[in-house]
Amino acid sequence: MEFLTPLTQTPSLPLLFVVSFLAATVLPLGSEWLLVLMIAQGFSITETVIAASVGNYVGSCTTFVIGLYGSTFIINKVLRIDSTQLERAKRIYEKYGTWSLLMSWFPIIGDPICLVAGIFKVGWLRYSVLVFIGKFIRYATVAYLAHKTIAL
Repeated sequence: MEFLTPLTQTPSLPLLFVVSFLAATVLPLGSEWLLVLMIAQGFSITETVIAASVGNYVGSCTTFVIGLYGSTFIINKVLRIDSTQLERAKRIYEKYGTWSLLMSWFPIIGDPICLVAGIFKVGWLRYSVLVFIGKFIRYATVAYLAHKTIAL
């Protein structure tokens, strides 16, 4: 993790956006550490939460678009799901699954949730609202806890 050392010496809102964007892709990277570091260094809580939330949301949109345009390849070649299984999964997802987008910030399961939303062609507005709310709540909570801890 030595490559992260230069990042901690010059944190910025654009850097937080980029790290948060990358953390929402399949890269095994977290962005909370940078948010906490920036709050500890006196950056605006509001600005850091917005930069991290927007960056992470845009990264999730990338995963959504991959699911949207790569669905045939993913379903047939990667997952090897037949049409009966796919229809069953789609019915279940349409009934319960879109609300799972609020949990898109969870490690390990968040990226697949966004990918599946693209595969099943969830409406863009519904996707955006649910994913952004989830991301925002996550970063707001981390920022609040960091601020309270630092203030002690």
